[in-house]
Amino acid sequence: MSDFGKIFKAYDIRGRTDTGELDAEGARGIGAAFASFVGADRIAVGRDCRASSPAIAGAFIEGITGQGVDVLDLGEVATDTVYYVAGSENVPGAMITASHNPPEYNGIKLCREGAAPIGHDTGLQDIRAMAEQGVSAVDARGSAEAFDGTSGYVEHLFSIVNGPAISNVSVAVDGGNGMAGVVLPEVFSRIEAQLIPLYLEPDGTFPNHPADPLNPENLVDLIALMGEEGADLGVAFDGDADRAFFIDDQRIPLSGSTTTALIARWFLDREPGAAIVHNLITSRAVPEIVSAAGGRPIRTRVGHSYIKQVMAETGAVFGGEHSGHYYFRDNYRADSGMLAMLVLLQVVSESGRPLSQLRLEVEPYSASGEINLTVDDQSGAMAAVENHFAGAEFDMTDGLTVSWPDQWFNLRPSNTEPVLRLNVEAPDEVAVDELVDRVRAVIGGAGSGPGLIAPELKAILVCPKCHGDLREDIENSKLECMQCGLRYPVADGIPVMLIDEAESPS
Repeated sequence: MSDFGKIFKAYDIRGRTDTGELDAEGARGIGAAFASFVGADRIAVGRDCRASSPAIAGAFIEGITGQGVDVLDLGEVATDTVYYVAGSENVPGAMITASHNPPEYNGIKLCREGAAPIGHDTGLQDIRAMAEQGVSAVDARGSAEAFDGTSGYVEHLFSIVNGPAISNVSVAVDGGNGMAGVVLPEVFSRIEAQLIPLYLEPDGTFPNHPADPLNPENLVDLIALMGEEGADLGVAFDGDADRAFFIDDQRIPLSGSTTTALIARWFLDREPGAAIVHNLITSRAVPEIVSAAGGRPIRTRVGHSYIKQVMAETGAVFGGEHSGHYYFRDNYRADSGMLAMLVLLQVVSESGRPLSQLRLEVEPYSASGEINLTVDDQSGAMAAVENHFAGAEFDMTDGLTVSWPDQWFNLRPSNTEPVLRLNVEAPDEVAVDELVDRVRAVIGGAGSGPGLIAPELKAILVCPKCHGDLREDIENSKLECMQCGLRYPVADGIPVMLIDEAESPS
């Protein structure tokens, strides 16, 4: 039986299928609870290409139909397509996916009618409680019928962007063997841009690399292809295709902040004075550029449910996060990697300039990227940082943001791991490194204790099996992968990073 305590996260449901954290029985119960919670006549359900997805989706659908509710069965689709159907048909939606996680994981993303988010504070915990208690089936079962959402989704995309305005640029696209490959050929058939494909065949074993473009190691093949083909732009999608990461013509990746700023300017050219939402760890350049372009920057907490809520409250035309999620008012305020790609192609085409030049206009600062710091006592470490930097400007909107006129950092506790997430921005790389070291030093003296291995070594190590991040299990002298769960032994400060020597998760 599924372990609801483990698999219900802040924004979705996610767990291992090989160990039984998420199984068909649990999915059936969650489907019944979801149907009962939303109280709709119809629900749209899509799935990704993982080996476990047909069984998980089938059981989830059985739970829904057992409540007398009909299902629009979308089959294998991108998460964007589920959001589109939820918006266009005004029905709740569910996507069976574990996004960028390894093949043995699966999960469920949920939304209300109109693609409104369901998260920890907006229904997910209620659904968990109902699933744990059990929801009895009703006498009159609903039906499940196949529904083509992809064709309508593509038409919807081109109601927002102007396809003929996209020029004959060459675009190398890495689908990561995920769900982007279901949509990309039809999208590129509508524009002059040339598609240079890489790993577009959906394959839930993800044979070429993990479908996580946030990890630079997973961009290596795409960057090599761009060099071979002389591509003008590169795009990498995650497993369910709701996130997209971009690489310029000089084969240098763009940050989420850079992409947010470029897309925001494009919208403000069309809607002067519009509101643009950004989360609190995007670059300071984002609100500065939005203001300079005549827009209204609105700052919010990290997380899609907060972004979507603020967009609904303010009527914002666009929202962006550092993590590669981009939200569009005309896309039911849902995030869409495919739509972000098309808008950026239009930005490049209309400017007549390469992306490597355009980005310089919106990148005045240097940033650390997100750094995970393992601690024993999150609250104690946060308090020590607050005390150490007394005199700076503090903001407690989401974790702790400490600001000075020329630099800032944000420190946020993870909800699921003994980790603090650090983001730093300063005028140049030297200043960034200095501020990172200052924060590390404070946290190191706040009870986190000595690490198993040198910090500079831990910063570059990833799991050799799935390329997931590692955390230190000091008590047992192990490095544990936070994605696949493999545990690697450490002896005298030296990690043994061999899959055959690793301890499998219990």
